[in-house]
Amino acid sequence: MTDCYASVARILAISIMLAGCSALPSSGPVSSQILQAEKDPKLNQIGFTIIPFTPKTVDVLQSEKPPLLSTLQKEGPGQGEHGAIGPGDLLSISVFEIGSGLFSGGGMSGGRTTAGPISAGSGAGNTTASLEALPPIEVDDQGSIPFPYIGRIHVAGETPPQLAKMIENQLASKSQSPQVIVRVMTDLHNSVIVSGDIHRPGRQMLTLAHEGLLDIIAMGGGATHSSEDSMVLLTRHGVTGRIPLRTLENNPDQNIPLMPGDNVQVIYLPRTYTVFGATQVTQTPFNTPILTLDEAIARIGGPTDERADANAVFLFRYESDEVAQRLGLVPKPGGTPIIYNIDFMNPTNYFLAQKFVMKDKDLIYVSNAKVNKLYKFLGLIGAVTSPAITAAYVAK
Repeated sequence: MTDCYASVARILAISIMLAGCSALPSSGPVSSQILQAEKDPKLNQIGFTIIPFTPKTVDVLQSEKPPLLSTLQKEGPGQGEHGAIGPGDLLSISVFEIGSGLFSGGGMSGGRTTAGPISAGSGAGNTTASLEALPPIEVDDQGSIPFPYIGRIHVAGETPPQLAKMIENQLASKSQSPQVIVRVMTDLHNSVIVSGDIHRPGRQMLTLAHEGLLDIIAMGGGATHSSEDSMVLLTRHGVTGRIPLRTLENNPDQNIPLMPGDNVQVIYLPRTYTVFGATQVTQTPFNTPILTLDEAIARIGGPTDERADANAVFLFRYESDEVAQRLGLVPKPGGTPIIYNIDFMNPTNYFLAQKFVMKDKDLIYVSNAKVNKLYKFLGLIGAVTSPAITAAYVAK
């Protein structure tokens, strides 16, 4: 009997030693370990900062400005005037002439649209006039076109009225009072490509109305998913800016006019947040335009009563330079890592949680209660010693 109890004592001693060596299973660190890690360079290699959850902190976050298209110029260099002619465009050119014109009698014209006598004034006879439409002319890859009686003309960068005036000036010495009308039949140069998560992707033509980002997306049938989960990418001259579609809708200043050659892409990026620790571990979609912290925690059932430490809920995220500076931190390239320490034993924080707006890829960690280790320890002791105690009782 004595030997049996001695064995139980030895097993108990071994269990205590194991517990002291942190051999107990755990879903994550307790709050003190996280707070200590902030000050340990070996554990805090990315340089995160723990910020207390206070009314001042929430005010700073609420005043943050949304991401804007600040990397792009509103007017792209080298694009020329809006509505200008470019390579690949198909031009329709008509010439109005008085008298025996250059284009009215030969095979140059694509068809006489009007012809007839006009009066030259009192005491003068009738004078014949004609309006001749030439066959469609395509602008080559050098930005030039061939034109009868003139030769090759460089037209890239010119608007239709400017090109008409240019042709009139060069025909003036060959024709009587020529008047030219230029119309772009296929305007490939003044277009943008719209692709991605929209109903009708493809090429969209720009007009003198100076269409903006929202106009082009609407012309493509709009995004196929919600504005909150759609990201708009605008590429201009090799530089790409990005902005959430909802931010674009709420900030008219960011609906910048598009330029020829722009590439607009709408991407479906569903927003999610992740939860770890003493609660239900899950990755959860937002599914709403705005999701607050209290709603995010409620969706996963809240902290687990028997394991969680309600005093120590942490939210991990990378903040913008603006937020970091307003919190008194030095911004880091690629975003400043911040951990918000939330004490849900303080009733005030439940009100603040209703104003704290979640961001895409936020991570919530609910720390384990310190007493949870004791429960696990006692459970392990029971699992290890119960067979020995049972054997001792049977032997007795």
